[in-house]
Amino acid sequence: MDKLYWLDQIKLQDRAKVGDKAFYLSRIMQRGYPVVPGFVVSAEILRQFLENLNSSESLVADLPHSSLHLDVANWRQLQQVASRLRQEILTATVPQQWVSTIFQAAREWQTGCFILRPTLAVSTATPGMKNISGLLESVFCQCEPEAIARALKRTWSQIFRARSLLYWQRAGIDLQQINLAVLVQPVENAIASGLLKANSSGWEIEATWGLGIAIALGEVQPDIYYIQQETGVVLEQQLGNKMLAYGVDAPPEAFSQAMPKSLLTPDHTCLSTYVIESAQQQQYALQQEYLQQIITLGTQLVSELGKTFTIKWTIARQTTSGKLYITQVSTPQSVIPHVHFIRGLGAAGGRVVATALVIINPQQKPEQLPKGVILVVPAIAPDWLPLLQQVAGIITEQGGLTSHAAILARELGIAAVVNATSATSLIQTGERLLLDGDRGEVYRIKGDSKEEMERGGEENLLFAHRPNPKAPHPAVSSHLPVIATQLLVNLSQSNLIEQVQSLPVDGVGLLRSELMVLNILSGRHPNSWILSGRQAELLELWSEQIMQFARAFAPRPVFYRSLDWPQDLTSLSDNLQSSPKSMLGERGTFSYLQNPAVFELELKALASVQQAGYSNVNLLLPFVRTVEEFVFCRRKVEQALLTEVSQFQLWMMAEVPSVLFLLPEYVKAGADGISIGTNDLTQLLLGVDREQGQLAKVFNERHPAVMSAIAQLIQMAKTAGIPCSICGQAPALYPEIIDKLVEWGITSISVEPEAVERTYQAIARAEQRLILAAARQKLH
Repeated sequence: MDKLYWLDQIKLQDRAKVGDKAFYLSRIMQRGYPVVPGFVVSAEILRQFLENLNSSESLVADLPHSSLHLDVANWRQLQQVASRLRQEILTATVPQQWVSTIFQAAREWQTGCFILRPTLAVSTATPGMKNISGLLESVFCQCEPEAIARALKRTWSQIFRARSLLYWQRAGIDLQQINLAVLVQPVENAIASGLLKANSSGWEIEATWGLGIAIALGEVQPDIYYIQQETGVVLEQQLGNKMLAYGVDAPPEAFSQAMPKSLLTPDHTCLSTYVIESAQQQQYALQQEYLQQIITLGTQLVSELGKTFTIKWTIARQTTSGKLYITQVSTPQSVIPHVHFIRGLGAAGGRVVATALVIINPQQKPEQLPKGVILVVPAIAPDWLPLLQQVAGIITEQGGLTSHAAILARELGIAAVVNATSATSLIQTGERLLLDGDRGEVYRIKGDSKEEMERGGEENLLFAHRPNPKAPHPAVSSHLPVIATQLLVNLSQSNLIEQVQSLPVDGVGLLRSELMVLNILSGRHPNSWILSGRQAELLELWSEQIMQFARAFAPRPVFYRSLDWPQDLTSLSDNLQSSPKSMLGERGTFSYLQNPAVFELELKALASVQQAGYSNVNLLLPFVRTVEEFVFCRRKVEQALLTEVSQFQLWMMAEVPSVLFLLPEYVKAGADGISIGTNDLTQLLLGVDREQGQLAKVFNERHPAVMSAIAQLIQMAKTAGIPCSICGQAPALYPEIIDKLVEWGITSISVEPEAVERTYQAIARAEQRLILAAARQKLH
């Protein structure tokens, strides 16, 4: 355990490590509000604990990487899985060093009892994520090492309870996305505790004698005070039914002692329950002095939290009086306006602090952008690529995880948030922002904020969770296990070659030609170059672009995907006559039939690369709709003499659903392999536009129809005796499907550079599980 995160020292970049509950409590504490002190055992500690379980059970052995694909509708299986997982955790040993670190820190409070509060952060914005209040419970324990270890395991194990597993799956949350930290705070006897619930129509204060656990467990009916928010006037108050109170060890003088409740578990031994005297049951728990303090505190918090929020409070019993503390703070969106103010989908990882540049109309694309800005725009088309080379971050109002903005950002190593509703109206040019591409959130950074002062206002880039591909790539471990499934990389930019070629990849599975050539077209459509007599010049530039990749990765294969112009590259139209736009446009090989000149130029460029001595470049045909289109392209390839090189392979993208019925015919026509494009396959199977984030984040590649189609394509390729790759975003966005891909027999997986290392590890784990399962089956 490297460190504990004390509430008064937690920073913005610590949020994923400490969880939302601790993070927002620290924000309030650091702004001067009375918060019970505490420290956080980070989510990384739980991950280390799970990785070191050393269980022989296959269900547990892969934690925390497991996706736990189980049928939650089967209550018996759900209970059995939950019980086994929790038992593994509760019987494991917590490293003594960890226990000692927590024990020594907690001793500073000089109290015999403290509370462990689960504090959760989910690594990506999840549409199904709702309030998890009550899903994970706090655990009390004595300040002694054995009790600490026990309480820590009890807290951690709650994410594997049956109701938790049910929630995670129904909310579409994978275990890898869950960051569970533990907030540790001292517990002292309290005069009264309760909640303040604030909204625009009025406030409600709940109060009971002693500690607030009596309200949380539903064992008392608290006193209720209705407050007018604008004036702080008590409009009405209702006496509750408060027979019981909780205290720490020795009973407070105000309570008449009774036997501790027999329902308390051994881990609650630092708490005792007492019966309130009859006379005191008829009294309100809050003295007028403390009630006014809570109302004043609420009035102050409106400026921090907005008009809708909830806080839990306690009045700690001190020598002569009580002191008001906040123990928890939350809002419906878990938002503190001074810090976090827009949520979208995290499309490309990393954090960046920079100045915003807002462009309202994406059709009015500027000729250049200032260096180091965060670009805020409704949507981005592929022809924006040359402009994006210098920006520090991207925010779009539209688009899903496979949108053009998301794909471009991931390849260029630019942090990005997409589907951020109303971003162009909420953000103003010149505002200083912190963009969190991992969590899909945007923060307004004020000049007087603590974080900004610490940075000195001088550093634009602050990457936290993922390396910036523009910077030298971190060395990949030399102890990586050997894998049989080929791992390839998706590329388009030659300036990334140097950083990528040393990664543990078997070649380039997708060289995106349309993005590659945008760097050489000077804003003109290839047809314009040809019609203006500059075909030879363009051919030379095109050939050199491809040759850079062939040279860097030889003898590893490079799969060059020929042009697949989307419908929205209007800036390259050059007023050329074109047909009216359709929903899908004249994409892929169909456009080659309409106008073969550009495709023929591409084939000449590939032939030039072969003539230069490089035999590792293959051709991948995009968006093939019919066998006739494929046959046309095959003839053009033969006329260009590309097949004269024995190593040359002609592949096709499997992304139009008709390929599910026609693949044997494509193989007969000469297809040497297929590469599954999950981005288009998903939107065409499910009728979802990947540029519309609201739909795309729900109907994604994990949909049963898409997974079934992928399985069918892999099986059909195996039957036909051809290789089957996958180059869409699915494996990088949802690593849990790699298990299935390997099990079904995928021959290669191609991902963005930033996803290479985690995909490698996921493939290795999947292959090891298959080997283990086969060995067990043989033994039995």
